[in-house]
Amino acid sequence: MSTVEPGTRLADRFRLEDRVNESAGATLWKAIDEILARPVAVHTFDPEFSRVKEVVTAARLASRLTDPRLTQVFDAADEDGTAYVVSEWVSGESLRDLLENGPVEPERGAALVAEAAEALAHAHAAGLTHLHLTPSRLVWTTGGTVKLLGLAVDAAILGLTSEDATKEDAEGLGRLLYAALTGHWPGDSDCGLPPAPLDDGKICTPRQVTAGVPGYLDAIACRALLQEQRRGQPPLTTPAEVAEALSEVPRPAPAPAASIPPALNLRSEAPDTMAPHIVPSPAMPNGGPRPQTGAASKVLLTIIVLLVMAAVGVGAWTVGKNLGNTPRVTASGTSPTPSASHKPVTVKPVGANGFDPLGDDHAENPEYAALAVDGKPSTEWHTDSYNSADLGRLKDGVGLILDMGKPVPIANVVVALGDTPGATVQLKVGDSQELSSLKTVADAQNASGSTTLTPSKSVTGQYVLIWFTRLAPYKGQYRGTIYDVTVHSPGSA
Repeated sequence: MSTVEPGTRLADRFRLEDRVNESAGATLWKAIDEILARPVAVHTFDPEFSRVKEVVTAARLASRLTDPRLTQVFDAADEDGTAYVVSEWVSGESLRDLLENGPVEPERGAALVAEAAEALAHAHAAGLTHLHLTPSRLVWTTGGTVKLLGLAVDAAILGLTSEDATKEDAEGLGRLLYAALTGHWPGDSDCGLPPAPLDDGKICTPRQVTAGVPGYLDAIACRALLQEQRRGQPPLTTPAEVAEALSEVPRPAPAPAASIPPALNLRSEAPDTMAPHIVPSPAMPNGGPRPQTGAASKVLLTIIVLLVMAAVGVGAWTVGKNLGNTPRVTASGTSPTPSASHKPVTVKPVGANGFDPLGDDHAENPEYAALAVDGKPSTEWHTDSYNSADLGRLKDGVGLILDMGKPVPIANVVVALGDTPGATVQLKVGDSQELSSLKTVADAQNASGSTTLTPSKSVTGQYVLIWFTRLAPYKGQYRGTIYDVTVHSPGSA
């Protein structure tokens, strides 16, 4: 048992309040920093704990890092027979909490891991490692940010070491990504999630476990976790490589305080013994501030009355001027001008897929589809290779279909095709992925390079299909290639 008790003050400022848990000779407390009047997390240690020096050293090294996604260490000492580490008290939902009812939306989960990978890459550059990456250590905070807990300190407390810590942390990030995509844990330890299913003794890939996982995220998870080559790309052996692979994943925007991702509720329970200081912040009593009363209300009422009187006077003057046939005044107080032309805005699809409804397997290289919407001109989706430009007379067409998430108006679609002319492409739009429901709204013949497909009239739909009816020559055969697709919707001026 720890020799300290609730009410103990450390360094004459940190007052221990609640013992959260005890594990491996370490006790984690919720405490109060009496000088700054804020909650903090404090680790204390049993007298027989043998790694005090290692823990204090690790904590001091971690305190030098400034990445806001890493738990901040405020103090660490071994004085008068009492060792302690004081760190940031984190409020929010851990990845384990988010996965309580199954996997989260793939790119949302991947974004959390991407943030952790970048933070961990910074730590590795400074010579620090984690070695204990579990779903409870990755947190979506109540402030709408990502926080990775326990850098260096967790490993020191648990006595974890590795001959190749860089590779171990890369694999740990792969485990987190796998968990986010599937809701299963591919590690040996029990972290509160169901174990990853096996196929002939080998861990199933994320796409084998959960439908709808994008091919590029499946590949990244396998390259990091299984240390395998996927899609012609090598294994990911460092956190920096994992961060680079996930760099194009859309990141969560910072949310207001006391906010978490939609449809999730805060928890105060700790999912494992190393991560209890993840708690919700209290909500405003009765749903908001109480109304003003007394003198303040009277002043406010007087101001409102004066504003209403001023508005009535201005309105009467404006009506009189209009009746006198004076030039009409707009809301901004300027003479009207012809409306400016509307500039199209880019609309990002939520998904992409190889579309082959007329083929035997109804799919055309779906694992490459996301590469056509990743914003990188060096990556591409392509059709299979055929013996003739008319798809070997096997089918009338094949293409790439984009899911916009909801019906959107389409101003135009810019497609970056291969450099060799000869392709015929059609733009089809509709609210269903059935080919018969997708209407052709534009086309281009003998196309190559950057090709803009503009509908002749207004069209709206959830699904946008780039449909090849003829293919361009490619290495003695014929193939359709799309390096990038940009969907534009009519925008405001």
